[in-house]
Amino acid sequence: MNAATAVPVPPNQQMFLAFDYGLKRTGVAVGNRLMKSATPQGTIAAEGDARFALIAKHIQDWQPDALVIGVPTHPDGGEHENTLRARKFGRQLRGRFGLSVYEVDERYSTTEALSQGAKDADAAAAAIILEQFLRSLP
Repeated sequence: MNAATAVPVPPNQQMFLAFDYGLKRTGVAVGNRLMKSATPQGTIAAEGDARFALIAKHIQDWQPDALVIGVPTHPDGGEHENTLRARKFGRQLRGRFGLSVYEVDERYSTTEALSQGAKDADAAAAAIILEQFLRSLP
């Protein structure tokens, strides 16, 4: 079936890929709207084009309907340098892969992942970010 005749995915079955962006490492998680849960998929330890090549592999494997990124802010909600970097990363994802990108406030996601005993805090944080997003959907 080609894209022109593809049947749209029912909203309750949408699949999402989420990223906990960092300069050196980016956590990855996958989840769906039906279960409103996410599963860590590891961490991408690469920068620049190498990072996007690995992201492309995840997108090819999971075929998500949209992407979700964590956007860090100060505790009071104010922006800082990493806020701007994360938003730039989101624009790059949208431009490279043509998928919708949703932003989620990721304050304390890594702290929460570590408090839960995560062995891969970045991937676990991505799962927390995605679950937060999924819970916000109607």
